[in-house]
Amino acid sequence: MISSRYITIPIIFLLLCTQTLWAVERFPPPDFVETDHKLPSTDYITDVTPRLVLYEYIDVAVLAGTLSLASYLVLKNRSRRAIFALMIFSLLYFGFWRKGCICSIGSIQNLVLSVFSNSYVIPLTVLAFFILPLAFTLFFGRTFCAAVCPLGAIQDVVLLRQLVLPKWLESGLRLCAYLYLGAAVLFASTDSAFIICRYDPFVAFFRLTGRLNMMILGACLLVIGVFIGRPYCRFLCPYGVILRQFSRLSRWHATITPDECIKCRLCEDACPFNAINTPTAPWPASNYRKSKIAITSILIISPVIIFLAVLLGASISDSWSKMNPTVRLAERIYLENNGMVEGTINESVAFRSAGTPVSELYQQASIIKNQFKFGGRLLGGFIGFVISLMLINNSIQRRREDYQTDRAGCVSCGRCFQFCPKEQERLKKLKEQSA
Repeated sequence: MISSRYITIPIIFLLLCTQTLWAVERFPPPDFVETDHKLPSTDYITDVTPRLVLYEYIDVAVLAGTLSLASYLVLKNRSRRAIFALMIFSLLYFGFWRKGCICSIGSIQNLVLSVFSNSYVIPLTVLAFFILPLAFTLFFGRTFCAAVCPLGAIQDVVLLRQLVLPKWLESGLRLCAYLYLGAAVLFASTDSAFIICRYDPFVAFFRLTGRLNMMILGACLLVIGVFIGRPYCRFLCPYGVILRQFSRLSRWHATITPDECIKCRLCEDACPFNAINTPTAPWPASNYRKSKIAITSILIISPVIIFLAVLLGASISDSWSKMNPTVRLAERIYLENNGMVEGTINESVAFRSAGTPVSELYQQASIIKNQFKFGGRLLGGFIGFVISLMLINNSIQRRREDYQTDRAGCVSCGRCFQFCPKEQERLKKLKEQSA
C-alpha cells in the first residue's frame, strides 16, 4: 500500500515553489525565426502581472494535483478508463488551454541556461515543472507520461492499431532521443537556441498556428502514432530519456496483475509500447558463455566507439555553432566587409550603428565556436557511451518467470489492466463486496 506521506512530499515542494521571483520572466523571449511575429508591447505589464501570477499558481497546482491523481489511479485504482479521462483533461488544460506552455520537456533548457548564464535566473515555477514529474517518477513510475503530459496524450488518443517493433530497432531509434537531449543542452548552454521549443511537433496544433514545416512534422508523427504507440515519446522526447532512468529506480511501479501471473499473454498483446518483458526459458550453459564473450567484446571496442563519436561531434560543431546569433552576425559582417555578399541585413545595420569594434565581435564569435567544439566532443562522447551501454544491455541474459513491465519503457497507461483475467477477478470481488 502507498503511504500518504509520499503523496504529500511533492505537495510540500509545491508550496515552497510558489514563493517565486515573479519579476523574472518565465522564459526568455521565444525565437520567432522564419515568421512575421512581433513581440507585443510590455507597456501594460503592470496591469496584467496579478493575472500572470495567478496563472503561475494555478499551473503548478494543477500539475501537482494531476500527478497525484495519476499516481493513485495507476497504482491503487488501476482503472484504464479513469487514466484515459485524466489524460484528456491534461490534453485540454496543458495542451489547448495553456498552449503547451509551461512545459516540463522544455524546462530542461531553462535549467541548463540558468546554470551556464549569469544573466538568467530560472523562475521557481519552471523549476517546479522540471522537478515535480521527476520526483513522482522516482516514487511511482512514469505516471507523468501516463496521464499528465499533453504531448503523450495527443499521441495516445490517435492510436488505433499497434505495430510491435523489434527490440533492436526500438533501441536504435531511441538513440535519437539521447542525441536530441544532448543537442538541446549544448544549444541552451551556449545561449544559442531553445530547440526543444522551436521544434516541438505538437505546439502548432495546441496554438492553432505555427510554421508549415512544424505542422507537417506534427501531422506525420500523429499519422505514425495511429499504428506505432507514441513515437515522439519513445524515440524523440528528451525529457523521456531522463524519466526512463528515474523510473528504473521507482519505489513503486505499475504491475500487470495484482495477483499471480497465469501467463495468458493478453497483456503482451495489449501493450502498444513493447514494454512487457516476457518469461524466459532455461538457457544452456553455452548461452551464458556466448553472453560473456559478447559483453567482453563490447567492452573492448567501447573506447573505439566513444573515440569515433567524439571525432564526429567535433566535426559537426562548426556547423552547429551557426545556430548562435553572435556567430551568424560575425560571419555576415565578415562577408559584407570583404565584398562577398551584396547589401546588408537588419542585424548588421544595428551592429554598425552601435559602434562596437568588429574585432570584439570576432573575438566573441571565436569563444562561442570553441565552446561548441568542446561541447560537440562531449556530446559525441556521451552518444558513444550510450551506444556502448545499449549494446551491453542487449547482450545480458536475464531470467524471468512471469510477464513483467519494463520499468524504464512502461508509461503506466493501464491498458494491460483491463486485459488481465486476474484483474477482472479482483474487480468482480470488489463489486460483490460493495453490493
